[in-house]
Amino acid sequence: MEITPIVDLDTGGVIALQAVGDHHGNVASLAGTLLGAARSEILLPLVLGLPAEAVIGGSAALAPLHEALRVSGRRPREVILMLRGGFSQAERRSLITGLDGLRAIGYLIAVGDLGAGHIPMDLLTDAAPYLAVLSPELMARVARDPRRAVLAEGLARLAREVGAHVLAPGVTEEAQLSAVRGWGVRLAQGPLLVPGPSGRVHVPLPVLAQEPVQALLGPRVQEFLLPAVTLPCEATAEDAVGAFGSEPSITSVILVDEYQRPKGSLDRSRFLLSIAGRFGHALHGKKPAGRLADSARTVPKTTPAIAAMQVAGRDAERVYDDLVVVDEVGRCMGIVRVSDLIRQVAAAR
Repeated sequence: MEITPIVDLDTGGVIALQAVGDHHGNVASLAGTLLGAARSEILLPLVLGLPAEAVIGGSAALAPLHEALRVSGRRPREVILMLRGGFSQAERRSLITGLDGLRAIGYLIAVGDLGAGHIPMDLLTDAAPYLAVLSPELMARVARDPRRAVLAEGLARLAREVGAHVLAPGVTEEAQLSAVRGWGVRLAQGPLLVPGPSGRVHVPLPVLAQEPVQALLGPRVQEFLLPAVTLPCEATAEDAVGAFGSEPSITSVILVDEYQRPKGSLDRSRFLLSIAGRFGHALHGKKPAGRLADSARTVPKTTPAIAAMQVAGRDAERVYDDLVVVDEVGRCMGIVRVSDLIRQVAAAR
C-alpha cells in the first residue's frame, strides 16, 4: 500500500493521506486498502479512489467498503471517496443516487482526474463534491504548456465556485507549485512536498514584499485569528446555551453547515439575554438556535485589519460582534474580535 501526504500549502501541515492499494480498481481492493491503513495506525483522514461502476452498482456493490469501515473503527467522515472512471449518460442517474447515498452515510465525496479524465464538468454541480482533484496528467504539463496551465486554472476556479476544495496532485517542481498557488489552490501533493522530521513540509515559495498601500491598511486578519466555537446549523438553542456555559470567555458561537461554512452567528450577550428573558427557555430551548442567530459577518483571511474594521462598522448595532474569517472556499477558519483590530491599528499609528 502506497501512502502519499496531502499538504496544506498555507501551513505546511499534512492534513490527509491518499492511500493507493493494489490498483485492481474494485471495491474489494478498496476495502483491503482501508483495512491496511487501519493496521498501520494511520489516523489522518484518508482519500481512497472509488470506481464509478461500483457506485452505479448500488448498495450491494459497496457492502465490502462499509464492512471494512466498521472493522477499521473509522467514522465515514474520516474517509474521502474519490470518484474515478467514466460512465454513460444512461448511468448518470444511478451514479448521482449512489453518491447521495454515500454522502448520507457520512462519507466525503471527491471527484478526480479533472481535465484529462472522463468526468463531465457538470458533474461538479450534481455531485456537489467536498474535494475536486485535478488530473495528474494535466498537472505534469502545466509548467511548460501555457494552454494547459490556463485550463487547469479555469478548472480550479470552477471547482471553488461550486463549493469544493481543490487538490493539485503530482507536484514535482517549484514552477508547478508557484502556478498552483497563483490559481488560489491550497491543497497539493507530490514528490516536492515530502514531510520533514517535524511532520511539516517546507513549501518553497518566495515571500512577496508588502506593498506600501498594503502596509497602510495594516496586517491581515489571519494574524489575529482565534479558534471559533461552532455548532451545526440544526443545533438547538439548548446546545448553544451549553456551548456558552462551558467557558465564560466565549463571545460567539458560529453555526456552520456540513462543509464548515458559516450560516449564522450567535452573539453571547444578545443570545443569552433572549434565553434568560421571561419564557425565553420555554419558547426557544428546544427550537433551532438559528432562529435567534444573526447573519455571519465573514471576511476572507487575507483581509487587512482596517478593511475588516470597515466591515464591522457597516451595522451600528453589531459593531463589536466577532468577525468570521473564512478560507478561499468559504470555510470557517476562526473568529477575529474587533477590539483586537482596534488595539493593533491604534498601536501602529
